[in-house]
Amino acid sequence: MSTDATLYDQPLANQSSVPVIAQVQKVTKHVLSNGAIDQQTVSQWQAELTLDFKSTARGSVLKNSHHKGPLYVQKAFYPEGKHLAHVYILHPPGGLVSGDNLSIQANAGTDSKVLLTTPGAGRVYKARSDRSLQQQQVRLNVNTGASIEWLPLETILYPNANARLDTIITLEQGAHFIGWDICCLGLPTNSQGFENGSLQQCLQIEVAGKLCLRERIQLNDTNRDVFTQSIGFANRSVNAMMVAGPFSDDEALETLIEKLRLYSKNTAMSAIQGVSSSLYISQTSDTAKFTDDPLNPPAPEAIKPLCSVSVNGAFLLVRYLGDDSEQARMLFTQCWQEIRPHLLGIAACPPRIWAT
Repeated sequence: MSTDATLYDQPLANQSSVPVIAQVQKVTKHVLSNGAIDQQTVSQWQAELTLDFKSTARGSVLKNSHHKGPLYVQKAFYPEGKHLAHVYILHPPGGLVSGDNLSIQANAGTDSKVLLTTPGAGRVYKARSDRSLQQQQVRLNVNTGASIEWLPLETILYPNANARLDTIITLEQGAHFIGWDICCLGLPTNSQGFENGSLQQCLQIEVAGKLCLRERIQLNDTNRDVFTQSIGFANRSVNAMMVAGPFSDDEALETLIEKLRLYSKNTAMSAIQGVSSSLYISQTSDTAKFTDDPLNPPAPEAIKPLCSVSVNGAFLLVRYLGDDSEQARMLFTQCWQEIRPHLLGIAACPPRIWAT
């Protein structure tokens, strides 16, 4: 019998929602050149989702789910058995407009195991003229003996977006985390970069109340040249990072790092050979140029993504800087399949939604 048994695949009973107050009407006033006031009413979604997981005799169950606005889950799935819940976070609008604020919180109780993902890419659309922030906050709290895997699909920032994306992970002693973030800047295949967009992004991990890792990115008009500088984004539009830990066995970690670095090297070589993408990127000027002409491709270094594997304290970091979000996700999935058995003692089992 399939491990997605009826016993575990029931929709969550203890689920509450408050959709009525989630949409806020905001009145904006603009003074026109003739002195008249142009008044506009715009909508803003203030959406929240809180998930509580608990380890019981029935396995890792989604005990409570509270949502406000268009952000929710339907039920937990158990393709690996009752010990580990797969949960898909749904956001029907599919993206953020000016003034939107999404808040996601997941609490993994002692010894519970959770994998969270999304069915599609997230989007942050072009900001309105008032430049109101488009915000998403993700808070993951993991108790002793528990684990959370945060494996969303990529986030696409449209030209002229004004985004703030925060991910805060709090681990108790003996808890573990694996997660990644893939951020795509602009729409380069449509020759639309991120020259006028703004991004504030933060990843923070605490273990037993101690800050262990903090990564911050801030892109705006004051540092626009970071897109083209070799010490910055080097004209590459996809910035991604994977984090896993904390690890305690240094010897096993060294062996794992060697294997992950081989994956990173193979990813870079596949891009040069044209395996993962037929789109060539030319970087002969300050701005990336895209061409699909195979008879006149740029130099190999121009299409080569930058990949690295490193250790920060007890955490393993895999980084990708390139122009292909699918390539980044494939690299991270390969790494996840190796990291998971070492860190969690569980063989990798990709969520079924990834195959649709």
